Amino acid sequence: MSALRSWLRGSSAAPSSKTSSKGGSPLPSPATSSLGLNGHAKAPLSPALREISDIEDAMAAAGLIMNDDIEGAEAGLRSRENGSAFHQLGLGLSTFMRSVLGFEKEIMTEAANRLTETENRAWNDMKKAQKEAEKASGGGGGGWFSSKPATTTGPYETGRAAGSVSKIYPPGSEFALVYALAQLMNAVVGVMHESLTEGLKGFYKLRKAYYTLDGIMQAEEQYLRSLQGGGLGSVPVPVPPRPRMSDDLMPGSFDETEFLDLEGNDTPAGKEGSDEEFVDIVKDLSGRQTPGSIPALNVVKPSEPKPASDAHSAADTKVLDEKLGQLAISGTLPDNVSASSRPTTSSSISQPVRSTYGADKDLFTNPVDIFVHSGVNMCFGILLLIISMVPPAFSRLLYVIGFKGDRDRGVRMLWQASKFPNINGAMAGLVLLAYYNSFLGFADILPSEQDIAEQLARSDAEAGEVDAVGYPKEKCAALLADMRVRYPDSRLWKLEEARVLAGDKKLEEAIALLNDNTDSKMRQITALNNFELAMNSMYVMDFTSMRDNFLRCVELNNWSHSLYYYIAGCAELELYRNEFHRAAGLAEGDAEKRVAVTQAQKHKRTAEEHFKRSPTVAGKKKFMARQLPFEVFVCRKLAKWEERAKALELDMIDAVGVSPAMEMIYLWNGSKRMESQLLERARGYLRWERCTVDEAKVAKIKEEKDEAAIAALAESALLRQLGKAKEAKALAGPLLEVDRMLFKGPTRDDYCPAAAHYEMAAVAWMDACDPQSWPTANEKGSAATQEDVEAFRKEKTEECQLYLDKVSTWEGFVLDARFGMRVKAGVETLKWLRSKKGW
Repeated sequence: MSALRSWLRGSSAAPSSKTSSKGGSPLPSPATSSLGLNGHAKAPLSPALREISDIEDAMAAAGLIMNDDIEGAEAGLRSRENGSAFHQLGLGLSTFMRSVLGFEKEIMTEAANRLTETENRAWNDMKKAQKEAEKASGGGGGGWFSSKPATTTGPYETGRAAGSVSKIYPPGSEFALVYALAQLMNAVVGVMHESLTEGLKGFYKLRKAYYTLDGIMQAEEQYLRSLQGGGLGSVPVPVPPRPRMSDDLMPGSFDETEFLDLEGNDTPAGKEGSDEEFVDIVKDLSGRQTPGSIPALNVVKPSEPKPASDAHSAADTKVLDEKLGQLAISGTLPDNVSASSRPTTSSSISQPVRSTYGADKDLFTNPVDIFVHSGVNMCFGILLLIISMVPPAFSRLLYVIGFKGDRDRGVRMLWQASKFPNINGAMAGLVLLAYYNSFLGFADILPSEQDIAEQLARSDAEAGEVDAVGYPKEKCAALLADMRVRYPDSRLWKLEEARVLAGDKKLEEAIALLNDNTDSKMRQITALNNFELAMNSMYVMDFTSMRDNFLRCVELNNWSHSLYYYIAGCAELELYRNEFHRAAGLAEGDAEKRVAVTQAQKHKRTAEEHFKRSPTVAGKKKFMARQLPFEVFVCRKLAKWEERAKALELDMIDAVGVSPAMEMIYLWNGSKRMESQLLERARGYLRWERCTVDEAKVAKIKEEKDEAAIAALAESALLRQLGKAKEAKALAGPLLEVDRMLFKGPTRDDYCPAAAHYEMAAVAWMDACDPQSWPTANEKGSAATQEDVEAFRKEKTEECQLYLDKVSTWEGFVLDARFGMRVKAGVETLKWLRSKKGW
């Protein structure tokens, strides 16, 4: 820092681009300070040095968040006199982390307010930096805002753009990044909000963050291209013009005017949401003139536009919901856009200036460049990855956002950001681990180890292509180990380690680690840890721990008390059935029989209490103005049991058929985490003999098609994990022939037909990847050749694709999003394999 101070000392500079968060005057420039009088270091910092100091101070303080010390982080971020936009971003991040980890409405509101303040501050600072740079480019003295390159050398070189403290990015890019980061976090908070209007505002912010980040990436690519021309001193190689903004949008997406009625008073400088804002950002960051306004997007509407006087009525939840529901999606490109003009996902930067996942880390030495590069890769990577994972049930929302995700590119950018030991790298690492341990961890149709090894062995293979669809175990282990070292006091990384253990079918080790990880400083992390412990207890079928941990979730978290009580009731039901059948096996007069009967009645009463309490707390938490799918599922399930109990003249607990605990394991795909011993044990809990009524009434329950289907689907999944594909297919296959109408109704489990098609897709994929299923002889009776094997695999892959396509286009059902996530992962896997095989 002292070298930088001496390098910048004595330079004439314009006033700082930052204003105090308290509304104070701009920092004095070195020219007006006592710096030039005696040369003493007590003079005020130059604007460039001040900005670098602000970034480093804010990044260091924000880093405490990833060590479970949000209070320490906020204290550090507030301690800076005249805190910068970077400090405000850190404060917004701290509240955002608490909101997304805990799903608490009050904290979401606080996060939204803080992030809106950050947007305002960053917008003003960005515009001021750009104006100062524009003034400097027209003449003036040397220093930070000089129009001439600095002739002295120092730790950080002067940027190519006049007035930029960065050598890579145009003036104001660092504030543009803060603006985009605040928008992205604000968008996530908005989508999690219970209001549909707030959710749509969130999607609108995603659009704007995308444009800002894309502009920054264009500037970086231009710099990297210049390295191809012979180094930093060479003439930059011109960047081929990118398609216009409208060309990068999806056909059929919403026009900007669709969002005019969503604009409120929480807009930066009163301009948020305007076309001019998008144009300004991209023009300023790319250095090129963009169209004066954003062209109208290709919106296919079912009816004529409403009069202008009705504009504000669109903010009404019902109307907005109808707009989404009635949106006709065009599958064709706009007339003025050619297919060849679409931006490609692969980078056009040559390999010599790029490492495995992106630009060489050593190219970024300036703290501002490090902040912007790691931040834009983290932010853009998250954006592209999240949008790419939107399940088919929510595909219409992509047309609100207006652009497509890109899983490959998103994963690459996150790995690139994770190289940097700052808060941006830590956030990128956290998202990567969540992606691999949660999203891919619950998927069934993933590349086989053989296909991954075969692809990596190719000379033209890129690791990033495999990492987006497969699980790079060694890289994830190294990333997690690095984070544990960097943040030794954090319980969040221990939680991720437990998820890794569970993914390796080491549930007992995972449970032990989670039990030793309950003392986080952050209540939200403690709640997440407890939920993970509750789920793992369910997978090992420790029903006492399962019950206790889900009841503790009620105390720690407000997300879905209805679901927590329901699963606690499922645990009590299994304990009741255990004691009921134990008592039935003991002789009359046996003291143990009396104890078993007493315990059975106790568990029966408690199970009924939890079940009946569940619907009374349902609907308190909503997503996009709609009740949570699992809460809808729970309410329908309980209505079904009560209806059956009345028809068969039974207590509700005795009217339960298939084990609801095993059904929950199926719906959460817990069988993927279970060893063979647990899988066989789970099959035992699915036996109809576990019911607590006579055979005649069990037969009545089995007559219900959806009830029989649940038992078949749950066991089919267990058999798949046991490697018994034929047996699994024998259970799921017949369900395809059952009339769909039998699964419709307010008390029917409507997910069963779609789930049966998914099970068939998973079985077909097993055959495609398991060498034991491959043909050993061809039709001529001779030994099967490699061509025969490839033909078989192609056939099974196409069969899998056929089933997945049917599920992805299935009519809506209660749990469609839950199955849609697995379908999405499967579709990406098949797409990857077919492209590599040339099928």
